[in-house]
Amino acid sequence: MSETSKRLEQLGIQLPIRDRKGTGKVDAVLYGDLLYVSGTLPVDQEGKAVYTGKVGEDITVEEAYQAARLCGLNILATIKDYIGELDRVDYVVKCLGLVNSGKEFFSQPAVMNGFSDLMVEVFGRRGQHARSAMGAFALPQNVPIVVEAIVKIRP
Repeated sequence: MSETSKRLEQLGIQLPIRDRKGTGKVDAVLYGDLLYVSGTLPVDQEGKAVYTGKVGEDITVEEAYQAARLCGLNILATIKDYIGELDRVDYVVKCLGLVNSGKEFFSQPAVMNGFSDLMVEVFGRRGQHARSAMGAFALPQNVPIVVEAIVKIRP
């Protein structure tokens, strides 16, 4: 068992398994030693939104934080699908979180912390990353956040 798999087990984290066949979507592209992960939603294994609504109006910051964490779990599952083993992650380089924000909501970074905190829990210093968190008027399936990532991969 790999070190990262052991860490996930210690944290009580089980990565989602999704059937990506027939969707026509490319979840990630490996270019050189960088894996570019497409915008990832807080969805269950069937692709249905677990959290919905605008943050600050329909959903709380705490709920949106959990949605960002779920995006992170889905991203980890995608990375594992594409490279085989999470120990090959050299470090998480850059992430972008788009937050479905209500008119008076200005704490997008607090929502994105759900994703960032998970990456550090799983990878330690390798999970610390540059990031941006921005407000969006609307997101697919009315989810509160979408996260994309760039990850450096070891050979």
